[in-house]
Amino acid sequence: MLKPSLQLKLGQQLTMTPQLQQAIRLLQLPALELQAHIRELLETNVMLEPVDEAEGPGALDATPAPEPGESEEAAAAPAESIEVIEGDWGGQGGSADSSWSGDDDERQQDFADASGQSLQEYLLWQLEVARLEPRELAISRAIVDAISDDGYLIEPLQEIADTLKPDVQCDAAEVESVLKGVQALDPPGIGARSIGECIELQLRQLDPATAGLSTAIEIARHHLEQLAGREFAALRRELRTTEEELACALALVRSCHPRPGATVSTGAPEYVVPDVFVRRTDHGWAVEINSATMPRVRLNHSYASLLGRNSSHASLRAQLQEARWLLKSLEIRHETLIKVTRSIVERQVDFLEHGEEYMRPMILKDIAEAVTMHESTISRVTSGKYMHTPRGVFELRYFFSSQIEGADGSGTSSTAIRAKIRKLLKEENSLAPLSDGRIAELLSAEGIPVARRTVAKYREAMNIPSSSERKRAGSPPQ
Repeated sequence: MLKPSLQLKLGQQLTMTPQLQQAIRLLQLPALELQAHIRELLETNVMLEPVDEAEGPGALDATPAPEPGESEEAAAAPAESIEVIEGDWGGQGGSADSSWSGDDDERQQDFADASGQSLQEYLLWQLEVARLEPRELAISRAIVDAISDDGYLIEPLQEIADTLKPDVQCDAAEVESVLKGVQALDPPGIGARSIGECIELQLRQLDPATAGLSTAIEIARHHLEQLAGREFAALRRELRTTEEELACALALVRSCHPRPGATVSTGAPEYVVPDVFVRRTDHGWAVEINSATMPRVRLNHSYASLLGRNSSHASLRAQLQEARWLLKSLEIRHETLIKVTRSIVERQVDFLEHGEEYMRPMILKDIAEAVTMHESTISRVTSGKYMHTPRGVFELRYFFSSQIEGADGSGTSSTAIRAKIRKLLKEENSLAPLSDGRIAELLSAEGIPVARRTVAKYREAMNIPSSSERKRAGSPPQ
């Protein structure tokens, strides 16, 4: 017969505490989302306050501050080292940039051009400064209204003339005469009624002495269908031209923009704000956190001291605890980002100095072992974070790639292989382009054994046509 009894057991269990959940959430937030989150907390938690930049030093002053336990390694390290440039967090877990507590409109001016000028507005501005007669200006305005976003005139000339009545009495011939003036505006090719006319307008702005110009204009007028079908032999016979002159003409036609209106942007540009700056110094490479993305926020000691004298405000005590957890989580985020970025730079020095062909293979496990963290933590800290380098702005995930084992046992990253394929194709003979098999042979000769299907996969991922298509096109990929 079973009897109830009490037993005492010892065990361990991993529990996601509120502090740990908050630290993980802040760790994976991109800079702009972290900024919005801190603003929300500043509005709801009285125990937090923004730090005015005039009150003290910024969160990241340009003073070298190696990580704890790093001084002994630096003494024995070679001249080429990774320097961490950061400032004092003041023991509060972080401070916030003064612009975070400023006016929203002022912050928007720092990051985006909100002019939003449309194609029509751009053309009308050019007409205003052209000092046209009132009659000609009215017809030009009507023509501009009939131009699509791609830059083409989409209404018949007679309909444009009818829309001007009874204020302006004109016919289709006069509208066409004024249209020539509109077609001289920027961007080149604007106001065309067909793709052939658009290309011809752009070609006529070139120097008349340009090689192959007359042939290119003839192709734009009458032979675009043959060009689209890559019937180059038939083109050369009909135009009665040499192969060299035809090649020059085709290059001129391909250089024209088929949608000139698209060159005038109508939307506000989007900017990527880097979280980390990496630059070359006299002592090697330096890693610095972007101070504009770091929150300048601190504990409100005035409210905290008042709370200490009265223990009856449970809600305020909860806000005080939440504020302390936030500052600690921000400090953890800052330190983790520094460690991960420094470890990435240490492994990708060749890429920073020489380019994509020298990218080393690297996976999340490599960085996790270097900084003694879990791979999931590395995945969170590299997602949505950007690094500004002399070679451009890259997401931290860009530096992670698979590898192909070489004949000598060393590995080559897939990013480096793509760069080598791109380089080989740029240097190939346009009349005898390299096949995927030939590219695989050339890479194998360099100690990178790759299969033909692997080369084809990488080539297609870079949107590069096959060798047969490149041969018909008659020019190497850009």
